[in-house]
Amino acid sequence: MLQQDRHQRIQALLAGDGLATTERIANELGVSRETVRRDVLALEAAGQLRRVFGGVMACETAAEPPLAQRTRTNALDKRAIVRAAARLPQPGQSLFIDAGSTVSMLAQELASLRDFTVITNSFDVALKLAGPTLDGGSPRHQVHVLGGRPRPELAANYGDATVAEVMRWRVDWALLSPVGVEAHMGASSFDPSEAELARAMVRQARRTVLLADHSKIGVCARVAFCGIEQVHQLITNKKARDSAALDALANAGCALTLV
Repeated sequence: MLQQDRHQRIQALLAGDGLATTERIANELGVSRETVRRDVLALEAAGQLRRVFGGVMACETAAEPPLAQRTRTNALDKRAIVRAAARLPQPGQSLFIDAGSTVSMLAQELASLRDFTVITNSFDVALKLAGPTLDGGSPRHQVHVLGGRPRPELAANYGDATVAEVMRWRVDWALLSPVGVEAHMGASSFDPSEAELARAMVRQARRTVLLADHSKIGVCARVAFCGIEQVHQLITNKKARDSAALDALANAGCALTLV
């Protein structure tokens, strides 16, 4: 596992419980305690966590890394995932897309297709899909940006008004990228407002597809928004193949696609 993958996994563990022992991190990552020590020192220097006796805890100010940084993490794996996801909806269908690095890549894939109605809270997703064709013709898709309170660090709108707008729609697909997916907790997010929005999208969609690279499999973030029984399909990459957490998801009845 690459260093950036380990760092992302450690941060995801802390997003769920706020505290993790060195032993648990070593077991989850399948690495030595010395490797964990080096990773913890690097993350502490970056202000992402704080060392405590026997392990580490999340800093109160710690949050998900910026969108541009997350887009570079596991980029090839995410690209394979979004290519598989882009083949699911058919022209004329409607889609909810939330905000995040993976769905930002998904928007790039969908931009070359035609005739989707896309409802999103993400500025980045909306801008990638709302542009005209290369020859200057009309936009390829109908794009609706959900209102609400802008969160510049996430480049998206959130809040009660955003959720209320979601409830006005009934769509064919919700294409969502959670912070973590785990057999018992289901899909979860780092932030309550992100989870609330995703929960509404799941409720108003006929099918929900989760886009999650291997570093998110088996991770429980702070707030659950979707049970495994509500997931039409989970698309992840082949690095998750030998994961006990992936086996648990399959045993829980989750339909899996590995790319």
